[in-house]
Amino acid sequence: MAGSTDGSTRTMGVLTVGGLVMVTAYTVALGSNGWLWFGWVVLGLITLGMVVTRNT
Repeated sequence: MAGSTDGSTRTMGVLTVGGLVMVTAYTVALGSNGWLWFGWVVLGLITLGMVVTRNT
């Protein structure tokens, strides 16, 4: 169905947004950590890949 999101893609989206919130809170509280940001970017790219492949 067009416009709908399957469960795994939706879950990855929620994890990605939650990860962004957590990494940002960590950065504000304790300072920046490049590995956390790198991990979040990788998670975001995986989520983006799931969205793109689901819609093709």
